[in-house]
Amino acid sequence: MHAIRIRRLVAACAVLGWAAVAGAATGAALGIPPVPVPADNPQTPAKIALGEQLFNDQRFSATGDVACSHCHDPQKGFADGPLVTAEGIGKLKGTRNSPTVLNSAYFASLFWDGRSPDLEDQALHPFVNPVEMGLPNHDPILAIVRTDPAYVAQFEAVFGKRSEDVTMREVTQAIASFERTLVSGDSPFDRYYFGGDRSALSATAVRGFDVFLNKGRCVSCHTIEQDRALFTDNRFHNIGVGVNRIQADIGELAPRFLEAKATGVDVDRAVLTDPRASELGRFAVTDTLDELGAFKTSTLRNIAITAPFMHDGSLATLRDVVDHYNNGGVTVATDPVNDFLSGGIRPLDLTEQEKTDLVAFLEALTSPQYAAQQAQKAALDPAACSTPTNKLAAAPAGGPTKGTQP
Repeated sequence: MHAIRIRRLVAACAVLGWAAVAGAATGAALGIPPVPVPADNPQTPAKIALGEQLFNDQRFSATGDVACSHCHDPQKGFADGPLVTAEGIGKLKGTRNSPTVLNSAYFASLFWDGRSPDLEDQALHPFVNPVEMGLPNHDPILAIVRTDPAYVAQFEAVFGKRSEDVTMREVTQAIASFERTLVSGDSPFDRYYFGGDRSALSATAVRGFDVFLNKGRCVSCHTIEQDRALFTDNRFHNIGVGVNRIQADIGELAPRFLEAKATGVDVDRAVLTDPRASELGRFAVTDTLDELGAFKTSTLRNIAITAPFMHDGSLATLRDVVDHYNNGGVTVATDPVNDFLSGGIRPLDLTEQEKTDLVAFLEALTSPQYAAQQAQKAALDPAACSTPTNKLAAAPAGGPTKGTQP
């Protein structure tokens, strides 16, 4: 059974175009660097296979029907669109949109506010959050992995531990090892920019790339380097999303949150169950006023298949996102900007054509396996993939960017 699981994982990687199990730590995909692997949690095929099984195990929830893959669905770019915010046990709604797990191996911190330092730590929290998987503590998970014969054999083979000695450290290390195989590059942009294939992008997307680099200044935070592009600076910025709704109450809300935190309030629970606390952003983690309403710069890779957008899922399309930035940090152009807006956010004065071009470029960041996945969905159910990322209904970018719209 153990060997069968490994073969299945290798086969899945081949079909979906993920990094091959044996080369998961090398970052072979065009446009992305080698995957960083902690010295105390080296990758092995058996550990990766175990992590995949844990990632998909619904028994690790209070209702027995929610797994990690519930919010990070491989059929949805490892996110859960079109849900605006995550939905946990009993269809309870959280306050934040589920980010993709793809390329999360490269993130310097996890969650929208960066409250976890690595994948191993991040994996601990959804299990016990009341609006996610709802367990009272981690004991039910340990009870399963210590008694299920398949898990008992796997943990002993992978970690050399008898069933009674298995802890959540081994559980989260296995899950993190699986997540580090979820790397995705080789997009039309990568073939154009890193591979030198000038036919890989449409003329519209090429113009959009110029907007991205210059007038739009997107590259300031969604970084591109000489030999790689993670499309994130791994930093936190107030871009005028969410915080605008609580701006009038920040003077009262922020000190009250700090007082509650000092008495032991769990930040993870607070930000996912209290919409107003959620909008405090990075401040809820660092207590730093400069980070009020600041959220992590998300990667733009495969962005076209993970709508809706932003930490609260408040922007439905890529065109909405471009309009928000073009307005200088407000979704409605006439709205006032918030007092804590990051300094680089200001009106861009993009033309309608430049907006269209920029969206075409963003659509060209979809890796081929996910473009093919979306095309297959569209063929089976056109209505399921009919939500446009660009409101203008412009001519499709063409070439390699076809089939990337959700």
